[in-house]
Amino acid sequence: MSTLTSSAPASSANHVPGPSFLRVLNAEAIKTRTLLSTTILLLCAVALMAGFAALQAWGTGEFTRAAATDPEAAAALAQQGGDIALTIPTAAVSFTQLIIGALAVLAMSSEFTTGMARATFSAVPQRLPVLAAKLLLVVVLAFVVTYSGAMLGGLAAQPIVQEYDLALDLASQDVQRSILLNGVYVAAVAAMGLGLGTLLRNSAGAIVTLVAGLFVLPIIFQLIPGEFFEEARKYLPTNAASAMVQWGVDPVAGSQLLEPWQGALILAGYVAALVVGAAASLKARDV
Repeated sequence: MSTLTSSAPASSANHVPGPSFLRVLNAEAIKTRTLLSTTILLLCAVALMAGFAALQAWGTGEFTRAAATDPEAAAALAQQGGDIALTIPTAAVSFTQLIIGALAVLAMSSEFTTGMARATFSAVPQRLPVLAAKLLLVVVLAFVVTYSGAMLGGLAAQPIVQEYDLALDLASQDVQRSILLNGVYVAAVAAMGLGLGTLLRNSAGAIVTLVAGLFVLPIIFQLIPGEFFEEARKYLPTNAASAMVQWGVDPVAGSQLLEPWQGALILAGYVAALVVGAAASLKARDV
C-alpha cells in the first residue's frame, strides 16, 4: 500500500507538461528587453542605417552630377541600370546584419556560457519551445529593426537627393519591395546566427563562423580562379541574398547572380539546415 502511494507522485511528475509556448515566449522576451546592451545595439543598428542612407544619398548625388560632365562616370552610371536611388535606404544592410547576427548568436550561446541553460531547460525540459521562442524573437526583431532603419534612412536621404534633382519615393512599390526583401534577408541572417549559436555553444566561435560565411568566403571564392569557384560563388548566402533582393528589378547586363527565386530558395535552405541541425543538437546533447 505504501509502495503504491509513494510511486504515484513520481509517475505523475514524469508527465507534468512544461510551460506553454506563450509563457516561454514571454520569458524570452523579458530576457531580451531587460538587457541594456541589446537595446543599445538595436538602436545603434537603426541609427547606422539612417546615417549610411544619408551618406549614400550624398555619394549618389555627387556621382550623378559627375556623370553629366565625365564620360567614364556616365558609362558607369548607365551600366548600373534601373533606379540608382532605389538602394539608398538599405545601404547599411551589410553592416546591420553583423549586429543582428551577433545578437542572435548570443541569444542562445550565452545560455551555455553563463550556465543559465541549466535553469532554462529545467523549466522547459522539452527544449524545443525555447529554441522556437528565441527564433521567433530574433527573426521579428531583425525584420523590424531593418525595416525601421531603412525607412528612417529614406526619410533622411530624401532632402539630400532632392538637391541633386533625384527622386526617392518611399511609398513606391519598388522601394518598399527592396526594403522588405532586405528585411527578410537580415531576418534570415538572424536565424542562421541563432542556429550557429545553438550548434557551437560558443559565442566567439559562432560569430566568427557567421562572419566567415557572410564575408570571408565570398572574397576567397572571388580570388581563386576557375569556373568551379565562379559558379559556386553564386550559391553563397550573401550572393543568394543579392539575387533575391533583385526581385522585380530588371537584371543588370552581365550579372553573375542567380534568378531571384533561386536565391530565395538557396537562402531558405541555409536557414532550414542550421535551424533543423540546432534543434537536433539541442535535443541530443546534454546541457
